[in-house]
Amino acid sequence: MPWQKKKRVLGKNRYYSLSKKLKRENKITDEFEVMFNSLSLEEVIGLKLELASNMVDGKLYGMPIWYSLPVIIKDAILKFSLSTTRTKMEAARLLGLNISQFSSLVKKYNIESYFFEENERLK
Repeated sequence: MPWQKKKRVLGKNRYYSLSKKLKRENKITDEFEVMFNSLSLEEVIGLKLELASNMVDGKLYGMPIWYSLPVIIKDAILKFSLSTTRTKMEAARLLGLNISQFSSLVKKYNIESYFFEENERLK
């Protein structure tokens, strides 16, 4: 019936989730996610950089952060696209890439290994 909510079909990307991975590693909680959601992206990035910088006495990992931003952002966006879509084709479309471009970037940034431990495999 048209008024009933349609059941969402699970795709291969159901195994990709930043939230689930971080919860599994006990890095975040549901309460943290609620508080985190109230911050803007700019606040999150700025806070993360400030905290990281404070830990190493202002020497942020010994890298030129300004020139490293494109790589950091692309890595984050690839992880996001896999986390929020059902298939890799859908993730590629979200980013405006064709599937071969997307696949080569996933391989280049080693994205799949981030989500799975050595002994885990895609089911």
